[in-house]
Amino acid sequence: MTDETSAPGLDELPDVSRRRFLAGAGGTLTGIAAVRAVDNVLLGYGELGHGTNLIEQELRPLVTEHLELEYDERVAGTRLRLADGALVVPTADGERRLGLGDDESGAAADLDADLGLSGRLEALYADASELSAGEDEMALSQPEAFFERVGAAEPRPDVVAAMRGQTDRAVDPDLVERFAGVPPTRPAALVDALVGAFREHASYDVTRYVAGSIQDNVIFGAANLRGQFDGPVTFEAMLESDETGLFCYELTVRSMEALHAVAPWAQRTPVATAYVRDARHKHVYTGLVSAIREDGDLVLPMTFVDYTHSTLYDDLEVTPLMGRGLAAYDDRHRATHVYW
Repeated sequence: MTDETSAPGLDELPDVSRRRFLAGAGGTLTGIAAVRAVDNVLLGYGELGHGTNLIEQELRPLVTEHLELEYDERVAGTRLRLADGALVVPTADGERRLGLGDDESGAAADLDADLGLSGRLEALYADASELSAGEDEMALSQPEAFFERVGAAEPRPDVVAAMRGQTDRAVDPDLVERFAGVPPTRPAALVDALVGAFREHASYDVTRYVAGSIQDNVIFGAANLRGQFDGPVTFEAMLESDETGLFCYELTVRSMEALHAVAPWAQRTPVATAYVRDARHKHVYTGLVSAIREDGDLVLPMTFVDYTHSTLYDDLEVTPLMGRGLAAYDDRHRATHVYW
């Protein structure tokens, strides 16, 4: 197979222009679209004996497979770290390592009191220990029920921070608020507001999708058609041009960045997000998780949202028929990998 980076570009092909490419793609696209539509809508989710979906899947192994707890924060002036299976706490003699599997809860409580950390060290140690040992309960639901449950329980923001990946506090919170009209301190409202923001400032990149479909399914990588339609897809780019085209993975990463723009303890409902990949349908969407205590037990509520569907339905003017398209914990989504 020819590597995409080494394939000739559209401008290197004889007698082919961007305009002519798009015009000439129509007939080919019709066939591709018909096949892909059947594949994406009817197959691979449990119907006709093929595949499965989020409702039927055993999700915990997928959710935890790539989950690595990472934490390096200053709490009331004291640096706390999760490293190599231990919570590392500075002491007068150097540092104290509390192994997550070593039942050091008493020592964690004592250190917390000595350092004046208001229970945060003790809570982080308890939560990280139980999560690492698989002693938590995972609770899956639709977005509305997810936020209701988290909002009604005791939040555990520090272990939520430990679940966040590379997108944690990677963008300016003010930029997110300017884009969505809602601050990232209000995740429930932001999840909803991003639907309208993506619709207003962007669209699903159909042109790039057409080029990629022809590249992958018709000319089998003989030319790099998809790359000719790449462009900036940052929040700044979307605000500068309301014609920015995004793919599913770009919509997913932007949503993750937005929801991670402030620390979990600054949010009304602390959330971490996940990059959920469906290799069967070449699709990506967003997972949301939190951590709470209910009757003393650690619970991880989780839900899924799909900004590709919500954006594309609006682009195609089929929202009245298809619905809003945001909620993704259903039998039309599946997961093969979950990354943090």
